[in-house]
Amino acid sequence: MRKLTILFIVIDVLVAFCFLLFYGPFESFRNTLVNTAMVTKTHQYIAYTFYSEDTVQKIMDLNKFIPVDEDINLDDIIIDTGEKDTYDNEYDEAILKREDGNEDYKYLKIKIGKYNAHLVAIYDPTKVKLITCKKFNTSDKSGKETILKMSEREGAVVAINGGGFMDLDGYGSDIPMGYVIRDGKVIWSQDNSKQNIIGISEEGKLILVNATGEEAIEQGMRDGLQFGPFLIVNGESIKYQTSAGGYDRAARTAIAQRKDGVILFLTTEGTHGSGPTMKEVVDTLKLYGAYNAANLDGGTSSQMVIEGKLVNNPKNVFGQSVVGGRRVVTGFGLVLDE
Repeated sequence: MRKLTILFIVIDVLVAFCFLLFYGPFESFRNTLVNTAMVTKTHQYIAYTFYSEDTVQKIMDLNKFIPVDEDINLDDIIIDTGEKDTYDNEYDEAILKREDGNEDYKYLKIKIGKYNAHLVAIYDPTKVKLITCKKFNTSDKSGKETILKMSEREGAVVAINGGGFMDLDGYGSDIPMGYVIRDGKVIWSQDNSKQNIIGISEEGKLILVNATGEEAIEQGMRDGLQFGPFLIVNGESIKYQTSAGGYDRAARTAIAQRKDGVILFLTTEGTHGSGPTMKEVVDTLKLYGAYNAANLDGGTSSQMVIEGKLVNNPKNVFGQSVVGGRRVVTGFGLVLDE
């Protein structure tokens, strides 16, 4: 009888603890649980098991943002990426001061809050190209590739992942989500609607436009892909409707450009529910001089490859390392020889 009483006490304590955890003052835990479940798509039922639709929606609303309401002004970008004799600050020096024997790019391992992050400065922006998986829309999803494999095949010495892809079953696909533009041509699209498109012009300028694929090309885009949101436009940062920082916490990837033309690739460590907020990413990019910037696909998809090595540690929704990186469909790379 005593053992049974102890068992009931233990059960009561566990139930009380779980009730306190899920419905008590631990707002961070609740928000992380809901955001993680909703992002993974196939596990959204977890959020609705513990919380009402209204509560889930209120938590998701914390991630809403107010886009920058102005067109990008490419005339502000004056490409002059040579090493300088003087620097504006320590971050400017970190970007512009070359490493011995490498005039093409510079790698910086930095911190964003408590999270490790990887930043690459690319000195010739005209060498930034779209890279893609070997095939789109195969019947067995065999076209998708990791950024490591993609960069090897495309000849990119530095590469990051790019746009999203259809993921109806939680296992990804080789079907790009939205526009893909390469060499001045739309090579993939789902429709002809206006969307946020991130790309590079022949002159090496980062173009951020809400347009159709054809309109983006008319505005000078050589290579591009659909994703977002735009984080910085003409030096003005995206704003959020709450102090949450937008999109909760996660591993992130971003592309940016300074006014002097230097392109920045950024990838952070993290998992779903753990990693920098979007605001922290924006603030960091601005420290290093970003004048225009855009968010790319994050979470498990976040990958950076340098000289044939995956430098970050992608993790799945369970926090497990994905050896070699997740297979994706597009990215941006520094391609020196073609």
